[in-house]
Amino acid sequence: MTGGIDIMANKPDNKINRRNFLRTAGLAGVAGVIAGTNARGADTNEPNAPPKPLMPVQKMPRRKLGKTGVEVPILALGGIGEQVVFRQALDWGVTQWDTALVAGGGNSEIAIGQFFAKNPDLRKDIFLVTKESKSKTADDIEKCLQTSLKRLNTSYIDFYCGVYMISDPDVLTDEVKKWAEGAKKRGVIKYFGFSTHQNMPQCLQAASKLDWIDAIQTSYNFRLMQDSQMQDAIEACYKAGIGIIAMKTQGMRQRRGPADTNADPNAEAEADRKMLAHFLQRGFTEGQAKIKAVLQDERISSVCSAMNSTAMLMTNIAAALDKTKLEAADWEVLRQYALETCSGYCAGCAHICEQAAAGVPISDVMRALMYHNSYGDKAQARQVFAEIPAQTRQRLLSVDYTAAESRCPNRMPIARLMADAVNKLA
Repeated sequence: MTGGIDIMANKPDNKINRRNFLRTAGLAGVAGVIAGTNARGADTNEPNAPPKPLMPVQKMPRRKLGKTGVEVPILALGGIGEQVVFRQALDWGVTQWDTALVAGGGNSEIAIGQFFAKNPDLRKDIFLVTKESKSKTADDIEKCLQTSLKRLNTSYIDFYCGVYMISDPDVLTDEVKKWAEGAKKRGVIKYFGFSTHQNMPQCLQAASKLDWIDAIQTSYNFRLMQDSQMQDAIEACYKAGIGIIAMKTQGMRQRRGPADTNADPNAEAEADRKMLAHFLQRGFTEGQAKIKAVLQDERISSVCSAMNSTAMLMTNIAAALDKTKLEAADWEVLRQYALETCSGYCAGCAHICEQAAAGVPISDVMRALMYHNSYGDKAQARQVFAEIPAQTRQRLLSVDYTAAESRCPNRMPIARLMADAVNKLA
């Protein structure tokens, strides 16, 4: 497959010294905190001199974003972010910054806007991505964009996801197309596309037939790689010249306890232990291995990861810079792990379960619960859960999920997880 995954390639000569890199990266982060100069050192002999950058070992590799021809770094900075993280990311060539209208209750866009207000000359160095919030009309999209522009202290967005978290490609209407074309002519956006967490293969396949979609943000990870429909959809977009930015690359599953009869927590703990031990033996963490798995697919332009601290930023930078390729044994470990822990992972195939559950947005509830149970981000979990209509939330416990559970490819305990969400997030 052209541009696809090469699981056998391994070139030790291209490998950077991970230990030295992490030592350097760690010192850079510490220096920024101690000096209080946004990860840059100061010249004590010249107090008023501008801070000097701590030079990285090497800059972040770049790939073309589909037919746009623009080269973006293979690692994109997501999350709410702090000023020191922005400066550190910039120094290391992580110049694609991702946010959204609703991210962090708006605080993510505001934080980036504060950085640009203090450093207006650096705006041109950043490939800025943001998203609207489930608009119904072109007027709604325009209002979202104007809000984002104001918060971000910028006159334009490089890549605008003007349709947010779609699950049905029918929302890619002529009205949206006309708005996107007009926004480009006005210079308020450069490229247009959408983001998707649900029914990704269907949304990507539909987009591959549209000549006005420049790029897409989609869930993609070592678990979803096992899905032939997802692979076909990624290939269709790649051939159509649509840039693909991968998110949710860790493939986090719901953590369960002894009361869950659908899973053996001891077996899952053993699966975790085996995978962790394997990749530590190889010289990187399981999280880094998961990022490498996605980046090894050259059809993917970049990986967007939430990096709210310098420590997380440096961990992901190390994974992106290290040239070591995953070998056949590594891919088998990931495949086996995906199989052994699948009952805790929602693959976003909402069209399968939600039709069998009276239209309950199971995938949205699962996403909210994932933030709570897997990421430990309770605020984001409650925000996502609150976006579900109140009348729908109120009937989550009264729906019969038997048919939905029987149709779920991963055999998730949907009824128990819906109850868990109500208990923790309502």
